[in-house]
Amino acid sequence: MKRIAATLSAASLLAGAATAAPRVGQPAPDFSARTAEGQTVSLSDYEGKKVVLEWTNNECPFVKKHYDSGNMQALQRRATADGTVWLSVISSAPGKQGHVSGDRATELSAERKAAPTAILLDEDGEVGQLYAAKTTPHMFVIDETGTLRYAGAIDTIPSADIDDIPRAENYVSAALASLRNDQRVVTTQTQPYGCSVKY
Repeated sequence: MKRIAATLSAASLLAGAATAAPRVGQPAPDFSARTAEGQTVSLSDYEGKKVVLEWTNNECPFVKKHYDSGNMQALQRRATADGTVWLSVISSAPGKQGHVSGDRATELSAERKAAPTAILLDEDGEVGQLYAAKTTPHMFVIDETGTLRYAGAIDTIPSADIDDIPRAENYVSAALASLRNDQRVVTTQTQPYGCSVKY
């Protein structure tokens, strides 16, 4: 009986380790996911490039704040113009808030004039669980070596009020600027804010 209990305990520890959040300063976990256009991409496809992962849900007020203001789109354009790969990840499960088809995800992107490199459909939540994505938005910045350099909130003011954007410091923008200038990312991890990811 003790042997069974020990085995179960060890299995629980291994399962916990497998779902633990990735650590800043360590290699970002690789993954494969289907894009809104139906292609399969992997993080390893972008080896040698900076990558931003943005968890999103078009019905979330916190996401709407950054898209209705044009803030997220501007950030996407600045990043991709600099060669950064921007992946918007939708981890909403079928029947849950924010779940959309590939066609609808593409339409939303066009309607909002968004500029991600690709939209990833993570219906089973596998990528979201791998990164322990908790909120929409939840942001991750990965450098050219595949190392996670930032994880957390998009900015310093955890509200759904558009008027707060000009007063907030944008953590993602700051991290990308530091990497662009070969400098150390000062703020590497923060508490994300927004709607819970609808797994």
